[in-house]
Amino acid sequence: MSAAPEIVFERVGKTFPRADGGAPFEAIRDLSFAIGRGELVAILGKTGCGKSTAFNLICGLIRPSAGRVTVQGRDPYRDFAWFAGKIGVVFQNDRLMPWRRAIDNVALGLELNKMPKRQRLDIAAAWLARLGLNGHANDYPHALSGGMRQRVSIARAFAGKPDILLCDEPFSALDEHTGQALREEFRALLRQTGATSIFITHSIEEALQLGERLMVFDRPARIAYETKLSADMSAAERDAVRGQIRKVLSGEMAGQ
Repeated sequence: MSAAPEIVFERVGKTFPRADGGAPFEAIRDLSFAIGRGELVAILGKTGCGKSTAFNLICGLIRPSAGRVTVQGRDPYRDFAWFAGKIGVVFQNDRLMPWRRAIDNVALGLELNKMPKRQRLDIAAAWLARLGLNGHANDYPHALSGGMRQRVSIARAFAGKPDILLCDEPFSALDEHTGQALREEFRALLRQTGATSIFITHSIEEALQLGERLMVFDRPARIAYETKLSADMSAAERDAVRGQIRKVLSGEMAGQ
């Protein structure tokens, strides 16, 4: 990691107005953390704990109600256009365009950034091959399995060589065997590219498999538990982390 943090939350709060005019909904309260260049961070928590709101703040899709969010030293909401090509996103659903071939879906971001056609198609083809989809470049999404479509989505995210990769439960819609295989490949790709990555999940096992640092959110979003993970952790150490996570998710550690 470099000395300067890549992503910083400084006492961030986020509220949303209610349609009935009632008290605003508080999604995030006084949230602070810093993520360094090249870190792989898993954010875990129950549905509604503010994980996706934090994700959207980093993407620059919304602005905080209080505090400050900076990404590479800039305000992602105010400088949204500046981040084109610097942040890649993998969603829960593949979000492929059904009228575009696999190779054209992968090349979409490069096309939007005005890269010449031959160059972007070469890059897209290389990423499809890297993700085991050699021979499927000309297939349309309807002809691909769910796992294959998500591979196309991952290839699209990596093709632009983003500095930061944000992942919002990208394997939750897949069967366990396919999801397990893709998680392993995905983690290896992150290590090879050196991208800073935030992985949002509600699965303890997924967080333990993917993260090098793990943050568990309570609601409204705050860090209720945080730990570092390493490949050489013993089974007993991982079991201890599982136990701490379960305590947080069950509310046993609330207020501690």
